Amino acid sequence: MAELENPKLMTNLITFLSSLLQRVSESNDINCQFQPQKISVFHGLTRPTISIQSYLERILKYANCSPSCYIVAYVYLDRFAQRQPSLPINSFNVHRLLITSVLLAAKFMDDMYYNNAFYAKVGGISTIEMNFLEVDFLFGLGFHLNVTPTTFQTYCSYLQREMLILQPPLNLADSSPNSGKSLKLQYMCFSEEESSLQKHQLAV
Repeated sequence: MAELENPKLMTNLITFLSSLLQRVSESNDINCQFQPQKISVFHGLTRPTISIQSYLERILKYANCSPSCYIVAYVYLDRFAQRQPSLPINSFNVHRLLITSVLLAAKFMDDMYYNNAFYAKVGGISTIEMNFLEVDFLFGLGFHLNVTPTTFQTYCSYLQREMLILQPPLNLADSSPNSGKSLKLQYMCFSEEESSLQKHQLAV
């Protein structure tokens, strides 16, 4: 997705992803009052004072990973949500899940990347905690890290369409209409079967 090299588009992508994660977190904060949820290593004792957008902007500023890493990190978060329904993304764990998903995406996608100690500083946690988060996230994914070009493009197309709906002036490659579909408080979880590219919505 060459368009990601455009700083303006990256800024809009970060804003959109932050907004999506914020909506999902707030929705699951409400749901936790009615549905039991497990506490994991990703949960903080309190909600972080830094906003999701500021946190993601901080990662973008210091991590220096390739733009495609943020798409892959989104894929990882989506897979995690599907495989761990008892650990929904909420305001107590979203920041740790985010820094961990970007770390793994950078390691998987980029030839050169910063080590865990550096990401720990960027994320405001200890290196030991960063190591634990990485291992738990890997097991949560079932070590399913590979993202095929088809899957990558599917997620890009979804993000492009949703960004066009929210911000019509954006100059993106894919300007196809979205059939009037509104953004839901959930992730867009896609089937990754190569034989079927149909999209499915699964609530976090």
